[in-house]
Amino acid sequence: MEISPKDLKQVVVFENATDDDLVLFLKNGITRSMEEGGYFFLQGDEASYLYILTGGQVKLTQSNPSGQLVNLRTIYPWQMFGALGAVRTDGATYPASAQALEDSTALAVPSLFMRSMMETRPYLSFELMKLMTSYIQEMQARYRELATEKVEQRVANALIRLAGQSGTKPGKEAGVELSFSRQDLAEMTGTTLYTVSRLLSDWERKGIIKTGREKIIVLKPHDLVRVVEGFA
Repeated sequence: MEISPKDLKQVVVFENATDDDLVLFLKNGITRSMEEGGYFFLQGDEASYLYILTGGQVKLTQSNPSGQLVNLRTIYPWQMFGALGAVRTDGATYPASAQALEDSTALAVPSLFMRSMMETRPYLSFELMKLMTSYIQEMQARYRELATEKVEQRVANALIRLAGQSGTKPGKEAGVELSFSRQDLAEMTGTTLYTVSRLLSDWERKGIIKTGREKIIVLKPHDLVRVVEGFA
């Protein structure tokens, strides 16, 4: 897939970029492909590149010393990830791992190049700050959910949030298709695979969702909202 400056305009950080600037990013970037299950980078690796996903889906996960995983967020096409090295100069390392949920491609841009562009183009710093702020707000919302909501509310909230971010319409049936596993959903919501499986099976019997291999189709989002609000 050949990437054009117009394609990069879809990236939030590049909304106000000139075509000349976008051409520079393309010239300095490297296209990287990753098979499903592979990693663009691992937690603790030197943050030498930032990435712009051009196809597929990627999950960002963080592990503790005992190996327990937490799913931080899911990345969809034309979203930027792994940009810490562009804003820190003290030997930054990636705070999370980036694993492909399906065969994926990304444009890898050297962190040093991004940093040099930010020094002369204030719009990049401003847009990157807005992006980071949105991530912080999302993390705050998830922390509040963990602290105050029942597990079924957290799982329903996660499905609603993901559907709103970038669910895709399947070809032959109504609903919003999300490409991730039950284990991914358990990691996102701080619960167990058993609990997620039980909830999804119950909601599937009620016709709220439909599940398949590594995917969940949200059929009745309003019923999930009722779960979040405690009415179901």
